[in-house]
Amino acid sequence: MFTSRLLLSFLGSTFLNLNLTTCRSPNENDKALEPVKAAPRQVELAAVDTSEFTPREKSQFSALVTELLAPCKETPVSIYECIEQKKSCSACSPAAQYVAGRVREGLTKGQVEASYKGRFDQSAVVQIPVEGSPIKGNKDAPITVIEWADFECPVCRAMTPVLKKSLSGEKDVRFIFKNFPLAMHENAEIAARASAAAQVQGKFWEMYELLFSVEPPLSESKIKEMAKAIGLDGPQFEKDLRSEAVADAVARDRKQGEAVNLSGTPTIYINGRRFVYSADVETEFKDWFALERELMKKAP
Repeated sequence: MFTSRLLLSFLGSTFLNLNLTTCRSPNENDKALEPVKAAPRQVELAAVDTSEFTPREKSQFSALVTELLAPCKETPVSIYECIEQKKSCSACSPAAQYVAGRVREGLTKGQVEASYKGRFDQSAVVQIPVEGSPIKGNKDAPITVIEWADFECPVCRAMTPVLKKSLSGEKDVRFIFKNFPLAMHENAEIAARASAAAQVQGKFWEMYELLFSVEPPLSESKIKEMAKAIGLDGPQFEKDLRSEAVADAVARDRKQGEAVNLSGTPTIYINGRRFVYSADVETEFKDWFALERELMKKAP
């Protein structure tokens, strides 16, 4: 049986544990344990307009550009020093503008740091094989958008018209599709094989459009109707649908997705960097392409 002293001790411990799992400001309970840190020095950069930033945003931006390293390996200084000292890394101004944009969006310091690493750190770039995959657009375009998708995935279906609109008219962008059928979708594998079988007859994109426009479930009978609608040779299509070569093509795409730690669909990479999107995907595509062109223009 608890004594009064033990009961008070137990309640105090419980309250402390609850406090550690509820919302609070960083270091809120550690003020007595840590020395008070000096406020970060606020910096101004001619390349970035921070006139409409709040005092908090200015402090956050100042801390980030003085702590984050410049995007060029040969320039081991902060973004701020890179610009102020007129270093040879011409990507520093776009990097500072990128940081300012993320601060303006309301991201936390940690989120901005993670976003910056994904966008500028060379170690974040992965090499993705494209041989054998269907390509739309100029095959020699300098900007490559790669999407892994599942034809029965509702988010993939919603992304398709956004991708189509975002890529329309972009002459320096090419789009590459890779299959990643998920086990949770009953007909995803047969749909993926149908797209690969259509590719054998040179009509991948026609099948791609139909598979994403017809409401699931994508049964085999529906898929055969689609093949007929786009003018495929029926017997050849059915043979390819069950061929080892088509099964291997789908498996190849899946393995390539697993190699980049793909966790769901749709997953998009642009020039080897993971494209992290939110609500306004169309604007985010536009901004990414613009920055990519700027970085390519300024590359050594």
